[in-house]
Amino acid sequence: MKNLNNKILPSYALLLSSIVSSNAYSADIGSKSVSDTYNQAYVINTLVEGIDVPWAMEQLPNGDILVSERAGQLRLIREGKLLEPEISGLPKIHANGQGGLLDLALHPQFEENQWLYFTFASSQGKSAGSNTALMRAKLNLDEMSLEQAELLYKGQDNTSKGRHYGSRIAFDDHGFVYFSIGDRGARESKPQSKILDGGKIYRLHDDGRTPKDNPWQHLAKDNNIKLATFSYGHRNPQGLAKHPVTGDIWSHEHGPKGGDEINLVRAGKNYGWPVVSYGVNYSGSKFTELTQKQGMEQPLHYWTPSIAPSDMVFVTSDKYPEWQGKLIVGSLKFHYVALLDIDDKQVLEQHKVLEDIGRVRSLMQGRDGYIYVGVDGGGIKRIEPQ
Repeated sequence: MKNLNNKILPSYALLLSSIVSSNAYSADIGSKSVSDTYNQAYVINTLVEGIDVPWAMEQLPNGDILVSERAGQLRLIREGKLLEPEISGLPKIHANGQGGLLDLALHPQFEENQWLYFTFASSQGKSAGSNTALMRAKLNLDEMSLEQAELLYKGQDNTSKGRHYGSRIAFDDHGFVYFSIGDRGARESKPQSKILDGGKIYRLHDDGRTPKDNPWQHLAKDNNIKLATFSYGHRNPQGLAKHPVTGDIWSHEHGPKGGDEINLVRAGKNYGWPVVSYGVNYSGSKFTELTQKQGMEQPLHYWTPSIAPSDMVFVTSDKYPEWQGKLIVGSLKFHYVALLDIDDKQVLEQHKVLEDIGRVRSLMQGRDGYIYVGVDGGGIKRIEPQ
């Protein structure tokens, strides 16, 4: 059941459906039971409801869980209850199609500095529409507010198109913060450009300064170069995570019709969109004949047909012994979580788990060791070993 050249076989979905047919839910009041292919049983419990599009989650040191609602609200779950007062102090958010309040990330030293990082669709600028921005603010739980907000980066070239904002955030082992902006529906101009935002993964110091060793820093005399860019040629990256052993930053992104990708993010590398792709237009027509080209990176793994990947988490918790050391990726399209067996820089094989759970929007391995799943229209679920 291994992939050829680390790529998923076109018939793989059919193979998976027979392999994981034992994963059917059993009837249970208030929860659903599911067994993965390793014969480990889990229970899916609904923690809270009342959140429409839970884009991201972060568990605080005190056990509270922050949830971003794409429509523009920052909510708090305390002791299994969604608190009524929203956290105030957010900037103006342009909730537009796929845009709104997006990812959340705690500073690695959050307990000392209370910095919360978040991405959102911002209409700031002279042109109409919006683009993705990265901001940080201090979280004051006593006042249920964000304070001392600082805009760290704002993608220029606003557009009224409501798609491909990205966006995920990750910190590496050196304290740099990475975040993504999708191509904003302008595939012919932005992803391959060094002077336009979009279709890129960016790297900054935690205070928003541009690192001196970013790949295009030597071009600093050209004021049009986007010096925060770390990698380019991306379509719509909505997964970003640090490998717990190697420290590498992994990403995944939406393809068009087919060609969703997992990539290892490297400085200055071009990931090919839209010059190379394993996907086609939504109509079925081709926009490129190329699946590879010299100077452009190949994905570690790709899905055809598309699964519409949402979030990704490396599982380290001992609460899930059969999942430990593997990567989980949510599927918006097919309503399951993909469990990927990985080996250093390779994806070896995958399994479907948590089937029929709903449109998986976000994933989190909490400080308490539990895995949480945010489902569009289905609230927040917690996966518990039986």
